[in-house]
Formats: sequence, structure tokens, C-alpha cells
Amino acid sequence: MNLSTIIIFILSAFSIILTSCEKEDIDNRTKYFPKSELKPDIIPDKDKTWVFVLAGQSNMAGRAQVEPNDTIPNERIFSINKNGELILAKEPLHFYEPTMTGLDSGLSFGKELINQIPDSISILLIPTAVGGSAISQWIHDSTFRNVTLFSNFKEKMQIGKKYGSIKGILWHQGESDAATTETIQIYDNQLKELFTLFRTEADDFSLPIFIGELGSFSENDDNWQAINKKIKEYTETDPNAYLIKTADFNDKGDRVHFDSEGQRQMGIRFAEKFMMTQE
Repeated sequence: MNLSTIIIFILSAFSIILTSCEKEDIDNRTKYFPKSELKPDIIPDKDKTWVFVLAGQSNMAGRAQVEPNDTIPNERIFSINKNGELILAKEPLHFYEPTMTGLDSGLSFGKELINQIPDSISILLIPTAVGGSAISQWIHDSTFRNVTLFSNFKEKMQIGKKYGSIKGILWHQGESDAATTETIQIYDNQLKELFTLFRTEADDFSLPIFIGELGSFSENDDNWQAINKKIKEYTETDPNAYLIKTADFNDKGDRVHFDSEGQRQMGIRFAEKFMMTQE
């Protein structure tokens, strides 16, 4: 066997190993994904359905491991599929990035919320987050990862209005904007600009918006904390914006994305903060 043949053999073997590892990673990520959608037998009354829009980048789109308890539906918690059809909510809720999506905080938010509101009320969770998206891309309606961000948001908001009343927006974003000093400096002003657009679309300039902090585990932590400072400064100027703390959450091992427990806890904190606005 000559040297060229040996090299080709080694490269082929290495390629097979990589392919096998990639398949194993995919299998692990999707191991507990639901195998089917459940459409409701009865659509809840519009005047008894509270709608929440999930927006932002990957930590809202979800990258954590989905586990069996995350796929147990509740007859009062709904979402939509990629065709805009009403379904019973199961994780993962987001469908824009099928090769990456995982557990987000939406279902845990819904489950916590229904424990604190009248039994007659249903929850509709509308997913619009796209991983890696910068806030300027939302403001300028850029197309990113095959999603035209603000146009998609508007479209999904209309679906929400069809089925219920818009009660709030859950926002988690900022990792992309932590990349440069320039984008950090203007982040609070861009939040104001984008949230004005969101509220205009909702026909409610007092619409509550709940903003999750970036995690405290980044390799670029100074910049991430600078974004968190901007978020805090913004919430101090907007009486209808609310800060969700995340400093005690862990990452899933990549120093970028919250782990499964962090995602569930963030959903609970979103719900608790929303209930404070109802007092």
C-alpha cells in the first residue's frame, strides 16, 4: 500500500468518524423531541386567551436540552406550528432553525402562569426568535437565517390577535450586540426604538415587555455585563419594561446558552414578573 492510498484511507476513516459523531450529537439533541403535533379539539374563546410573543435571539429561540417533562402538553397552553396553525404547546416551540433549536423558556412560563390566573384563561405562546440576530436587524426588518425578522414578528402578532389578546412580549437578546463597543453604547436607545415598533404593532403603547438579562458565564463577560447594564438603564426609563435576572443560571457547557434548568427558571421568572404587573 503506497503513501497516497494510506492517506486516502485515513481521511476516509476520519470522515466516517466525524459523520458518526455529528449524527450522535443530533440524536442526543432531538432525542426527546415530540414525534407529533396535537391540534386542539376546541379553540379557546378569544376573549379568554392571553397571548405572549417570544422574541430575540438564540437564548429565546432555545438551545437547551429538551427532556420528557418539557413535552407534556396542557390543555390551556397553546402555540403555533410553522404553518401558523394552533397547536397544544410542547417544547421546542421555535421552528425557524431546525438544526439548532432546543428548549426555550416559553412552556415553563405558560405552566407557571396558569397556576396563578383564573382557570377560565388559556395561554397562547407565539415564537418569533431567531438565533444570532442583532437588534438592528430587527429594527430594519433584515432577513437573517431565512427569516425577515420584523415582518415575521408582525405576521405572527396578527395570528396572536386572531386568537386572543396580546398581553406581553418576552424578549431575550443582546449577545450579538455585545460584540463591539459601538453596539453596546447604543443598545438602550435601540431597545426604545424596537419596543416602540412592537407596541405600535400590538396597538398598545403600554404593553408590558419583559427583558431577560444575558447570562453571567460568557468568555466575553465584561461586554455581556455592559449589555445588562444598558438593559437595566432602559427599564428605569420605561415604566412598562421589566428586568428578569439571570445571574444565578448556568450555561449548557458552551458559555453562551442557558442550560435546561436555567431556561425553565427563566420562564418561571417571566411569569412571576408578569403577575406583578397584574396586582
